[in-house]
Amino acid sequence: MTGNRSVFIIAEAGVNHNGSLELAKKLVDAAVAAGADAVKFQTFVPEEVVSASATRAPYQKTNMPGRDESQLEMIRRLALSEEDFRILKDYCDRAGIVFLSTPFDCRSVDLLDSLGVPLFKIPSGELTNHRFLRYVAARGKPLVVSTGMATLGEVEEAVEVLRQAGAQEITLLHCTTAYPAPYEEVNLRAMLTLKQAFGLPVGYSDHTLGIEVAVAAVALGACVVEKHFTLDRRMEGPDHRASLEPHELAAMVGAIRNVEKALGDGIKRPGAGERENMPYARRSLVAAKDIAAGEVITEEKLAVRRPGTGIPPKMFDVVVGRQARVNIAAGTVLDWDMV
Repeated sequence: MTGNRSVFIIAEAGVNHNGSLELAKKLVDAAVAAGADAVKFQTFVPEEVVSASATRAPYQKTNMPGRDESQLEMIRRLALSEEDFRILKDYCDRAGIVFLSTPFDCRSVDLLDSLGVPLFKIPSGELTNHRFLRYVAARGKPLVVSTGMATLGEVEEAVEVLRQAGAQEITLLHCTTAYPAPYEEVNLRAMLTLKQAFGLPVGYSDHTLGIEVAVAAVALGACVVEKHFTLDRRMEGPDHRASLEPHELAAMVGAIRNVEKALGDGIKRPGAGERENMPYARRSLVAAKDIAAGEVITEEKLAVRRPGTGIPPKMFDVVVGRQARVNIAAGTVLDWDMV
């Protein structure tokens, strides 16, 4: 995956620019400030995605209650031009963040390919659109595939189609396509099912409120996390209410980076801080009373006390029955030269 970190964080701007290039640039700035690896938009030709008869989804009606419009009319307002995307790609390059955008039609795939995007993101709604999957896979770039609304069988079909069309690098994102997604419908363990079933890298596209589920996904092994964000949840638009605000996005990135560090390599061994504290927290064998040179050491002559700088207490039974080589005063921490 793009980037030097093991967890690739995608700040999903989506259509939260409301069709404004200037607002899109501000979203890029917010993603950079939050520390995300990439900022992602959505690229589409409205008439090639939605028919005139398509109504808005229930969440879209809820999030924009004052509008009486079709889905086509809505996405026309939210579409950026090809020139806008060229400007955004250059703006991201200069800002030092990876530019990504999800294509929803073949013309948009061609545009993004010409802009040199490092990977293609396939949205959940296109998972069963096999002709589209083949078209994207033929570009030969890494693919990040959202699996919202899908059964395991549908994911299997899509993976097979992508592989047959030449896809070499596929990352599957578990996703719950609801805005916002209720916690009880997230089923985060399904991400592990995807990993086990297909042997592919997995991640999570998060539509829940807050940041804890995205952070939990990292703890479970997600290598990619995608999260919607906006400049202000009070703005009008279909996705603002299910998005993080900039300070929350920054908090999520920070929490993921901390969890990423905490996961470690899985080898059970004391860390540097633990090694420093070992002498103070562990115990040693200590003389419970004065022991004369040549005297046999019995159980009642031993105690187990801090610090842990001498013979470890697990050697208690080994030391019992031995003779003292030197005079040992009560309270002395024993070492092997004494017995």
